[in-house]
Order: sequence, then structure tokens, then C-alpha cells
Amino acid sequence: MSKNMQNPWKTKSTKEIYQNPWIKVEEHQVVIPSGKDGIYGKVSFKNKALGIIPVDEEGNTWLVGQFRYTLNEYSWEIPMGGGLLEKDILDSAKRELKEETGITARKWTNIMRIHTSNSVTDEEGFVFLAENLTMGETEFEETEDLQVVKLSLKEAIQQVMDGKITDAISIAGLLKVARLKNL
Repeated sequence: MSKNMQNPWKTKSTKEIYQNPWIKVEEHQVVIPSGKDGIYGKVSFKNKALGIIPVDEEGNTWLVGQFRYTLNEYSWEIPMGGGLLEKDILDSAKRELKEETGITARKWTNIMRIHTSNSVTDEEGFVFLAENLTMGETEFEETEDLQVVKLSLKEAIQQVMDGKITDAISIAGLLKVARLKNL
């Protein structure tokens, strides 16, 4: 499966183009694998991407809907958010699930590590399966205008298959849970 595992790219210089509290954008002058000069843009995130799939004893889960500015469209997703690089990802995942759905869980399983769009970003994500759930109150952040819906896990997976869920972390996580639960 592996060909040459050595890095064929050579970095000549790196210049920071932009930075805000969430991302950093760099321009890299490079030598591409063919030996010619090239340019590469890289987006680095200041958080780990975290997705959570809560599943109750009846096989239900929760999706979160919100308008995504970058897409200019509404998106249905698993509960997700960012965890600071220096913080424990499980603690951050627990916080995100509570904030967005009001749910806490007694059983947590890290089911996946994912790179979201590795041609332009080094973002690393993780998906957790949350079980043994307790319901509570949401704690939305000021940038969040969320809608939360409860549905069967099978329905959520069907939404992936029908193209209604398009978020990469949601798709990967839901399909992994489908496989783990033999759905």
C-alpha cells in the first residue's frame, strides 16, 4: 500500500499571511516533487476538531443544524466544535456536547482520528461515541444559533447516504458508528 514514504517536497521559505484567534494562513515557497519551484498555501488551526455522536439506549442520536457562513447554506451535523491544542480532547468533547445539546455521557469512546482537508490544512480531528446519556440544558456560545433534533441513528445515517449531511467529520463519524453497530 505504501510507495515512497519520504517527503518529496522541499520548503524554501515560509511567510505568515494572516492570523486570527482560530487560524493561521502561511505561504510556502517550495520545490515540488518534480524538482520545479512552486507555491503552497497552508491553513493551520489553533484547535483540534471534535465531533461527538451521542447514542441513547433506544438507538437515537442528535444532530445540530446551523447556518454555515463559509458555505452560505444551512448544515446538519453531529455536535462538534474545537478543543484547544494544549487541552485534553476528551474534556473538550464533553464540553462541546453539553454546550450544543445539553447532554452528558458516562461512556466515551474515541472512534476516529481524521484530517479534514489535508491538501490545504493540517487540521486534525477526532470523533467520539458518547453513550449512557443524561439530558440537561444547552449552553450555546454567542456565535451559535443552533437547532437540535433527535432522530434514530439509522435515520441520521440515511441522511448521509441521501446527501443531506455534507460535513466531512459528520459523514465519517456516522459511517464509522454504522459499521461499529452493524447498521
